[in-house]
Order: sequence, then C-alpha cells, then structure tokens
Amino acid sequence: MQSELRKRLLDAFTNSGDDFLSGQYLADLIGCTRTAVWKHIEELRKEGFELEAVRRKGYRIVKVPEKITENEVRLGLMTKRLGQHIHYEESVDSTQKIALQLSLDGAPEGTVVIAEEQTNGRGRMARTWFSPKYTGIWMSVILRPQLLPHKAPQLTLVTAVAVVQAIEELVSIKPQIKWPNDILIDGKKMTGILTELQAESDRINSVIIGIGINANQELEVYPEELQSIATSLRIETGKTINRAELIKLVLAKIEHLYDVYLQEGFYPIKLLWESYAVSIGKMITARMLQGNLYGKALGITDDGALMMEDELGKVHLVYSADIEI
Repeated sequence: MQSELRKRLLDAFTNSGDDFLSGQYLADLIGCTRTAVWKHIEELRKEGFELEAVRRKGYRIVKVPEKITENEVRLGLMTKRLGQHIHYEESVDSTQKIALQLSLDGAPEGTVVIAEEQTNGRGRMARTWFSPKYTGIWMSVILRPQLLPHKAPQLTLVTAVAVVQAIEELVSIKPQIKWPNDILIDGKKMTGILTELQAESDRINSVIIGIGINANQELEVYPEELQSIATSLRIETGKTINRAELIKLVLAKIEHLYDVYLQEGFYPIKLLWESYAVSIGKMITARMLQGNLYGKALGITDDGALMMEDELGKVHLVYSADIEI
C-alpha cells in the first residue's frame, strides 16, 4: 500500500511540471492524511530528492538524486506496462536471476529488476559482465508475448534498436549494433543484451531481457583487459549521464517497438535494425560451435538470422555466433 501511495504521489509531481501542489490537494488525490503526505515527502528527501516547500503553495520537486531509486524511475515514466512494477536492489548477484524467480512467481509483464551493482553479471555464452556500482544501468525486463518460442530471439533485436534510439535521443550519439546483441560506439562495446526464454513446446511463458549499459564509467575503472574494447557514454561524451532518465527512455522505446512488433510483425524492426547495423556489407568472421565462417554480412532474415555470403557465393544463415569484424 505504501508503494502504491508513493507511486500516486510521484505521478502527481510528474503531471504538475514546475507547479506547486498543496498538501491538501495531494492528500485528497492519493487518499491519505496531510500528515501522511508530509511523511512521504520526508522519505523522498531521504532518498535524495530535493523538494521545495512554500507556505500556502505546497511542494514541488526541484532536483532528483543521482543514485537510481525506484521512485526516481517512476517520476516521469512514459509507459503503460514496462516499469509499472519495479524491483530495485543496491547489489545483486544478477538481475537476470531475480527476474527469473519473479517470473516464475507470476510477476506481470513489464516488471523491471534494477540494481546498482551486479557481483556476477552475465553476458552471452556464460561470459561475465563487468557491472560496477553506481555507474551503469543493470536491469532485466520481463515480457510475456503470445508467440511461438522460436520467435523469441527477435526480441533481442527489438531491444537493441530501442536502446540505440534511447541513447540517440538522450545524448545525440548514434551507436551501432553488432549482431545479435552488442551496441558499439566507434567499435568499442558499450551495451550488451541477454535474452533468456522460459517456454513450453508451443508457448512462451516469459522472455527475460537483460540490459547492461555502460553509462558513467571512467576508463580507469575497467579491468586492463577491457580498456581497449569497452567504453561508456561518459567516456564518449565527457558528460555525466542521468541514468534514471536513460532507463525511462529505454523502457519507453522498448514498449513502443514491442507493440509495433506484436501488431505488425518483425519486418519494421528489421528495417530499423539494419539501419543501425555495423557489419552489413563488411567481411566478417562468425565463430560458431561447429566451426568458423568467413564472408560478407548481407543483412538479417525476417526471422532475425544473420545472412552471410562466403567466398564461393553461397549464402549461409547464422543463428548463433560470435562476430568479429
């Protein structure tokens, strides 16, 4: 109940812009006493929100905390489903593990797990994902699409396009996507996406999409073996990124493209994905369990598989691989 009241309070501030809201107005709006409103305001202050209080005018938020909080993400959230249920933790083993358990427990579609730090963050093929505290966006999103299981990998590509669009809008940088799940800036990895499926033979129970975005890391924070291949938005722009704002943008873009995908199919997403792709038209190496394939990247199929043309002119479809450009 407390979290629902806090959500209504933040929604009220979101809709008010720079206007003051009186204590009585807020009490009537969220259904509690003025004393309870005051207590909620004090809790927001403890989280790092700065609120201005003026006699006979009321309250308004003038500054939100740099630390990500559930309430900060809720303030100004532009979605109907994604992020309406948030599970926030300071430090976790992996947001994917928590999201999986929440999914099995019946969490609704759009539930988001956000952590300030992952001690055992995971990427594809059981790789670790470096997730230091208070610097990046480490989150997992639960989706429950009514799709056949073989369609699930397409949601990785939907998410990649959404993340790129969000970054473009926030910082005016155009990242590129390396198939299937890496987002690069000038060839250096800035974001990884991990999609995990819970399904039966003919239906999807849930798709858990893990998103790791390097936002405010400085170069020296990275382990030496990553410094030549990884980057962050702060390194590239020289500016501190408002991580909560980026989370809200990413969730809004995912929800929009997810709805487009469900209503119109993969083709509109395919066109967008290819417009951001770093490898199309280039000679690449696909490293797969069954061996390596060298050839030209032609694009992706309507199923999201990578099309490659080898030196003999034969076109191969790649469904899972590490790509080297």
